[in-house]
Amino acid sequence: MMPLWTDQEIAKILSTVVKDHWQCQGISIDSRTVEEGDLFFALIGPNSDGHDYVKMAIAKGAVAAIVSKPVEGLDPKFLVIVEDVKVSLEVLAQAARARVDIPIIAITGSVGKTGTKEALKNALSRNKKIHASVLSYNNDIGVPLSLARMPQDADYGIFELGMNHAGELGPLSRMVRPHVAIITTVELAHSEFFKDVEEIADAKAEIFEGLEPGGTVVLNHDNRQYGRLYDKACESGIKNIISFGSDTNAHVHVLRQVFHDTCSCVIASVMGQVMTFKVGMLGHHWVMNSLAILAAVEASGGDLGLAGLGLAEMKPLKGRGRRHQIFLDMSGESSILLIDESYNANPASMRAAIETLEQTSKQEKVRRIAVLGDMAELGEKSEDLHAALADVVKEKNIDRVYMVGPHMKKLSDQLAGFRNGGHFDERSALEAILTRDLRPGDVVMVKGSNASGMNKVVNKILDMEVPVVQQAV
Repeated sequence: MMPLWTDQEIAKILSTVVKDHWQCQGISIDSRTVEEGDLFFALIGPNSDGHDYVKMAIAKGAVAAIVSKPVEGLDPKFLVIVEDVKVSLEVLAQAARARVDIPIIAITGSVGKTGTKEALKNALSRNKKIHASVLSYNNDIGVPLSLARMPQDADYGIFELGMNHAGELGPLSRMVRPHVAIITTVELAHSEFFKDVEEIADAKAEIFEGLEPGGTVVLNHDNRQYGRLYDKACESGIKNIISFGSDTNAHVHVLRQVFHDTCSCVIASVMGQVMTFKVGMLGHHWVMNSLAILAAVEASGGDLGLAGLGLAEMKPLKGRGRRHQIFLDMSGESSILLIDESYNANPASMRAAIETLEQTSKQEKVRRIAVLGDMAELGEKSEDLHAALADVVKEKNIDRVYMVGPHMKKLSDQLAGFRNGGHFDERSALEAILTRDLRPGDVVMVKGSNASGMNKVVNKILDMEVPVVQQAV
């Protein structure tokens, strides 16, 4: 197995002394998840000091630790001393990027970054070795960590870039140096840090700063900020711009889409080529994401046919649309369907989740229930943005809505007398009423920002499951 980094490489790249000979197979910043053969970086954060966990990391099999000070009681041969551990991680990330000559794709956007990254990984991995950032590692720690983990023999690199404030995305893009940059969409997310959605678009456009010469930008033609982003790309000297969307003027656009219970079937025009494929996720927003993915595959020289097969194999991620059939009796004849969208929420993703809930089942007697928690980081517009969700709830065939949190009170007021399951100040009160109300055949979708703790509501519903007893034949 080819090593990720050797002691000699680390010594040279970080301009330091390594007192032992080793090869590492991975990079870790968390002693709880260290695996044998990892190189541990003892980062110092606002709430913890990684140096306190170096001994634990070494005991779990880390070959060495990058530190900025001695660790008492540990053999110095395990320590690689540098001036600044975070800066050293960034330097190693830049070295990882410099040593490969492969297509690099970066993804940002207000909604759909992680899902698009995972789907793109699926689309390319049928015949290539793909390195992609894990989970939502998209900030000033996650991006260099993901880069430093990139093996030298990878065929593609895929990286998710996120931001909460202006000025954050540019440095990450310059570190990743993508050949293809995707902006999934621009919406009111993290809006407490921005005056308006135009400022958010400008911050997302910072991804253009690191684009390699001759690189390609993939933009959402349906998004209201498309023109602004297009102009920003042109101002940056970018000539290759691929648009995707519903409009036939987009370079990659939908010709037809049909939704089934667990997937979306699509016929699309991809740069003039007609493709028929299936997306293993339900919803119009997933169809749009798939168009961005195909645009990126085409721009990076990938195989569109294999990419289509890869999209069909997509599975929902935890907290991002994962589905659970929960049996309510031992016979297995009574069940409910739980859609876990609890990872995060903003107005755009909340609307998409409600639309997907409506599309989930075409059976007439099925109740579609939305359980919604507060959306965070929306600033002074928060109450209006929560209240505005009433339109999509009323437009779609949603039978009952349960809401929890102070901001969701505004939506509850708008839904007074309209399929309102109730508003609750405390999550425990919601859980008590909701679990009593659920009945066989229901489809229930749970969504909210991380701060609202809606994952705990998901766990409460999962606890309702009764083990099915197989009957003897």
